[in-house]
Amino acid sequence: MTNKNAIVKYLKILVNGILMGTANKIPGISGGLVAIAIGFYEKLIFSLKRFDKKSLNYILRFRFKDFFEYINGDFLSLILIGIVISYFSTSKILEILLNKFEIYVWSLFFGLVLGTIFHLRSIIDLKKLKNICFVLFGTFIGVALSLANPAQENDNLFFVFICGIISVSGMILPGLSGSFLLMLLGNYVLLLVDSVNALYDSINEIIVGDYSNFYDHDRIKYLKVLSVFTLGSITGLITLSKFLSFLLSKFNELCNSIIFGFIIGSLGVIWPWKSILSDEYEYKIVRYLPEISTETLYALFFIILGTVMVIILSAYEKK
Repeated sequence: MTNKNAIVKYLKILVNGILMGTANKIPGISGGLVAIAIGFYEKLIFSLKRFDKKSLNYILRFRFKDFFEYINGDFLSLILIGIVISYFSTSKILEILLNKFEIYVWSLFFGLVLGTIFHLRSIIDLKKLKNICFVLFGTFIGVALSLANPAQENDNLFFVFICGIISVSGMILPGLSGSFLLMLLGNYVLLLVDSVNALYDSINEIIVGDYSNFYDHDRIKYLKVLSVFTLGSITGLITLSKFLSFLLSKFNELCNSIIFGFIIGSLGVIWPWKSILSDEYEYKIVRYLPEISTETLYALFFIILGTVMVIILSAYEKK
């Protein structure tokens, strides 16, 4: 392979990682679904499954070159770099949009989740009784979570570690959005916006030589949270890849049925029109139907846009 071809190949893998990372940060879109549509999902799972006894043996014997080749290290490294790049860029954009156009952002997220429902419906045979039962089971769990008191932001490091393990499932299970799960857990903004932005700001300040905010209490807290979340994500990728790939290969239809029902039941969590009521003793979300207005029409447009985006993506995946 010539140097030019090698550079093009590596740039393509890097861009794939950026696209996958961006998808993982957007509720309703699964990074695994994007990986399938682009065409590197099987290679990703194959590489992750190679974190086994043989790879551990290479590390213990200090044969790092063999370890890197065995796990397809050049591919995984570029995918990881792409994901990191996307996390920085997407988090800043999301912070701005959530501050200025919150209802439109939530409307787009709602549409993306609706599109996921359409996608999963096309691959589930609802004529089978067992599939219907698992859909109802997933719906029950989703509704129960929606009706329960919403989870509040929790920066406990053990809980953050668990969030990392859970959120990374979106890379492995096509159709299940890890960001959507973080919303249910109450830590979406903390982990995918505030903490990432804290790291971005710290790196930027180091580059320009400004250390005035470097030891800020909140900054240190966010960096600790992000470190533990990253460790949990890596742990989840390595430990869940084999288990989830086994489930997908043996019980693909049943897994999709549960996810399908779960997402349907959880739609209320990301309903765009809601008010947050909180005081010292109580925290709850009140959802309401919007009045007809220009803002509502724009919000409906973004719901339709999000739905169409996922439908087009899933159609491309089938092709």
